[in-house]
Amino acid sequence: MKIDSLSIRRQDGALQILDQTLLPLEERWLTVPDAATMITHIQRLAVRGAPLIGVAAALALAEEASGDISREALRARANELRAARPTAVNLMHAMDRMIAKLDGGLAAIRAEAEAIYAEDVRLCLEMANRAAAFIHDGDGLLTHCNTGGLATAGVGTALGAIRAAWMSGKKIHVFVDETRPLLQGARLTAWELGKLGIPHTLICDSMAANLMRAGRVQHVLVGADRIALNGDVANKVGTYGLAVQAKHHGVPFTVVAPSTTLDPACLTGAEIPIEERNPEEVRGGRAPLATPVWNPAFDVAPRALITRIVLEDREF
Repeated sequence: MKIDSLSIRRQDGALQILDQTLLPLEERWLTVPDAATMITHIQRLAVRGAPLIGVAAALALAEEASGDISREALRARANELRAARPTAVNLMHAMDRMIAKLDGGLAAIRAEAEAIYAEDVRLCLEMANRAAAFIHDGDGLLTHCNTGGLATAGVGTALGAIRAAWMSGKKIHVFVDETRPLLQGARLTAWELGKLGIPHTLICDSMAANLMRAGRVQHVLVGADRIALNGDVANKVGTYGLAVQAKHHGVPFTVVAPSTTLDPACLTGAEIPIEERNPEEVRGGRAPLATPVWNPAFDVAPRALITRIVLEDREF
């Protein structure tokens, strides 16, 4: 099966990922020979986005299975991949599917990894088209973090919907939150929108409320890293604040995500584990080295603040 997307590919028999830490200044592809290498890339955010890390982990485990490795060792690698990042449930779902195929041998393992890849491509198209129906001609849209082809194996989630609306002929303008502290909006979403030719404006995260008050934002669209049973949504830190602002200004707030992001085992958002990352990501060489830092990578938007959640087959 051909593996070839914006952010992950198989070329000359080798699994490769686009190093997202170098964008937008450099487009460098890195070969991933085994699970340990993929874990490193996931944790340093060279590969990121809830759907994509599940796909990437599955493909990396299949690469590992091609070598001289016992079933027990392969199971251990799968569990190490599963724990690489704690918030995005797509990774756990993908690894659970892969572990269930270990007894079937290499062919079954490879087939499942490729099925996970193909499924994400399909889910992206379906949810993007479904969510695009809620975007109107002339809308000013606001999005947070990166939810396009760099975060999935396909066209993306929220950014995929924006892309679908644009390709259908709707005249839209996208306001891109820079997304502190790692600037996924500034570095990645602006890069994707530029390649797609979609009109956009980069803003600081703190400018979003002013845009809403001025009537320049008609819709906020974001992705998700985990959705609890009650509809609470964990996503990139700053999403909760945007949801509060959108509610106050009467702006629709739509979450676009695949069903692989649902976690019925989490009854509410309070049960979702929130990853805390390196303080240096916030200090950034600007704050005094001894300055204490709190750096959660995600926050939780309560269902009451969300207008709708759009999956590939339904919205609620």
